[in-house]
Amino acid sequence: MKPLIQLRKATEVFVVALGLTYFGLSPVVHAVNPPPDGGYPGGNTAEGQNALLNLGSGTYNTAVGYFSLASIIEGNFCTGVGVGALLVNAADYNTATGAGALLSNTTGNANMANGTFALMSNTTGESNTAVGTEALKANTIGNANTATGDAALFSNITGGDNTAVGTAALFFNTGSRNTAIGRAALFSNTFGANNTATGYAALQNNTSGPNNTATGHGALESNTTGSSNTAVGFLALLHNTTGVNNTAGGFGSLINNISGDANTALGWNAGVDVTGSGNVCIGQGVSGEADVNSTTWIRNVNTLTQNFSAGVNDYVTVRLSDGRLGHTAVVSSQRYKQDIKPLAAASEALYALNPVSFRFKKEYDEAQALGFGLIAEEVEKVEPALVYRNQKGQAESVRYEMVNAMLLNEFLKEHRKNEEQGATIARQQEEIRALRAELRVQASQIQKVSAQLGAASPSLADLN
Repeated sequence: MKPLIQLRKATEVFVVALGLTYFGLSPVVHAVNPPPDGGYPGGNTAEGQNALLNLGSGTYNTAVGYFSLASIIEGNFCTGVGVGALLVNAADYNTATGAGALLSNTTGNANMANGTFALMSNTTGESNTAVGTEALKANTIGNANTATGDAALFSNITGGDNTAVGTAALFFNTGSRNTAIGRAALFSNTFGANNTATGYAALQNNTSGPNNTATGHGALESNTTGSSNTAVGFLALLHNTTGVNNTAGGFGSLINNISGDANTALGWNAGVDVTGSGNVCIGQGVSGEADVNSTTWIRNVNTLTQNFSAGVNDYVTVRLSDGRLGHTAVVSSQRYKQDIKPLAAASEALYALNPVSFRFKKEYDEAQALGFGLIAEEVEKVEPALVYRNQKGQAESVRYEMVNAMLLNEFLKEHRKNEEQGATIARQQEEIRALRAELRVQASQIQKVSAQLGAASPSLADLN
């Protein structure tokens, strides 16, 4: 016998015997005469043919019904009420109420069965509680299971630490550490472990998928082998069968996902048609996007009119390394930068770019408004650093913020060149004025000489 059971038995026998003696109710002393039917030594009570048939040193047992507790010899503190209840029991602290309840129990301790054939097959399993017809009927050696409801945990044999509340909850279960609350919740589960289902038919078809959590009517109802999924809400992840690591919160969220993995949907019908993997849907239905992967939809992010009157341009930003969203101004401080160098001739790549007008395809812009810009594939040929790429490495969009910086650099280069040319022109004009003044002086001198010689001389006006 286990040390804990020995201590428990010795303590309880002493307390019960002491209490009965104190109140004058010792097993060998009767308060009324004739004594009540079924009063036997050792605090045992038996009523019914062959009840407590083989009792030896066992104490404080109660057997009511045909062959109830018929095989107990040394067991203590057991109660069997019903035909065949605890028929072959030889353990302690078991309670069985109902025909065939704990019928096969031999050495399992601290079990409670309330209902016809409840825990009928249990042999050595301990600390099980079964309430309802055929609840935990097939359990043999499983420990610490709780089944409340007709046929709850009906097929469990060796699984332990399961809790089933509701008719047929965890009906086929043989796994461990599952919790099912609601009719047919985790009904088909066989080997799956660490699952939690709360709601009618939640995780109803799960067989071997582990680590799932479903809360709500029909949540993860079709799941079979998918694992580590969380569904909260009516019909959330309803059709998922093999998909793993999905999280759905809200009525009908991710309802059509079947085998997609690592999707997250939050809100009414969020991600309703998403079947791919790695998608995030927040408050957005997302219809007709069955094969899309690694995409994020967030409702209402484009409904706010930006106000620039304060002079600060704020943006919702996405950090490319991990997809983290933020709300910040454009980062320009040198605190965030290194290897800072002038653009110099690098910006001259702009002269090879080809601006175009265009209209987006109708599936991307129903209005097909006229737009102006650059073609990413053409820009990539000129300067690969000027394009953003998708997960496949394809050019996706132009880094216009870099184009703007290059434009500014070319403008400043031209501006400085114009300033230098202006300074040169001003200097040359000053030199011309000085030469003209010198020529006027020379012309004046020539006129004087010519006058003295009587010869013709150039006019001063001709030198201006």
